[in-house]
Amino acid sequence: MTSHRTVFNHVGLCVADRQRSRRFYEGLLGFQFWWELEPPDEGTDQLLQLDKPIGLHATYLVRDGLALELLDYSDHDVHAGPNRVMDEVGLTHLSLSVPDLGDVLELVDGFGGSVVKGTVSEHSAMIRDPDGQLLELLSDSWLAALPPRP
Repeated sequence: MTSHRTVFNHVGLCVADRQRSRRFYEGLLGFQFWWELEPPDEGTDQLLQLDKPIGLHATYLVRDGLALELLDYSDHDVHAGPNRVMDEVGLTHLSLSVPDLGDVLELVDGFGGSVVKGTVSEHSAMIRDPDGQLLELLSDSWLAALPPRP
């Protein structure tokens, strides 16, 4: 065990349209707006390894202790990468539990997301947010099967 203290801070997602993404995460999945900032390009360019101008706008949403940072840029073009898959090294997905999986799945398209075909079962499904980020939805019944957290 290390002698320094590490505290989880946030998960960041680059988004093409901040308002569209806020509508999806707040309206469909119950995240709440926390705060936002527009840091100066100086220093941000080094941290993010992007050429200036950048024009970063960071919007923070929270849900159950998870902070989700939506990153969008006014002075820098974003580009879509390949769809994330479960056997590609790196972050594959975010997972959320919902009280009624069927009800949530019926609303996904209306909030700009999509249900991944062939993944829906009684207790789980994969969806994509408006920018293609993979999200696993689990019914709340899954929570009862979990061992206590350390």
